Amino acid sequence: MSLTRRTLLAGMTALTLSSLGLASAAHAVTVKDDHGELTLDKAPTRIVALEFSFVDALANVGISPVGVADDNQVSRVIEPVRKLIQPWKSVGTRSQPNMETIAGLKPDLIIADTSRHKAAYDQLRKIAPVLLLDSRYGGFTDILDQDQIIGDVVGKSTEMKAKITELQQKIKGIAGEIKPGQTAMFGASRENTLDVHTGSTFAGGLLTELGFKVPDNTGGKDIYDIDLEHVLAMNPDWMFIAHYRQESVVRKWEQESLWKALTVARQNQLVSVDPQLWARSRGITAASLMADQVKAAVEKH
Repeated sequence: MSLTRRTLLAGMTALTLSSLGLASAAHAVTVKDDHGELTLDKAPTRIVALEFSFVDALANVGISPVGVADDNQVSRVIEPVRKLIQPWKSVGTRSQPNMETIAGLKPDLIIADTSRHKAAYDQLRKIAPVLLLDSRYGGFTDILDQDQIIGDVVGKSTEMKAKITELQQKIKGIAGEIKPGQTAMFGASRENTLDVHTGSTFAGGLLTELGFKVPDNTGGKDIYDIDLEHVLAMNPDWMFIAHYRQESVVRKWEQESLWKALTVARQNQLVSVDPQLWARSRGITAASLMADQVKAAVEKH
């Protein structure tokens, strides 16, 4: 081989290696999370998600997690999200994910929830880098901010920004069709309690974005339980209720004479919603579906 050709090939090889290095460096990212900062030198490809909103975020940028804390029920991940991703390995419940199963998946990133998994951070970190975000108690804008962080980490910043913008525009459009000044309440109706979600929660924040006035925090609590008398005092124009039990407390209240004095009873503006979607899911896809349901309910009146 001639010296000239050998020199040319060496130069091309160096250029190729340099390009590969630049490509790898281009995926290097540092983000702030609830543990401080997380730095990755390349985009992760084997991700374990320990909350449903994290799965929603990944699905929206075309990434399938290899493991999900799905509470041992595939259906806990809402169907529209499931349709966007490949089947995953269950790593147990969100409250107590199985560390051995997670380790067996050989992940290169674990996305964990601050309130549920902070105590297990060091144990998780021994398996893979951990992105720690507060999904469980995140408000509407908090979750969208978290989605963008996830997009940045997986090398899909532009795509995630576009998805968030699309959702925001959709919500703004629906809000413009809703009569202003109305009050609304989202609550999770259990056997003996109604847990009201304030504007600081994901569902409450979405209702606020749609133009409704929602309950404020009480005693610093984003979610608090109320009785029928309290509901009467608030007397919202709309109630969106997720029944956690067939014999839920709101269904019991509906049989009482006091209930009939409520605006939602007189104007038939009590809307039953899916607890999995409204109370557990959170995320871009979840918000879009919830907004559609609010729009459909309002259009009936």
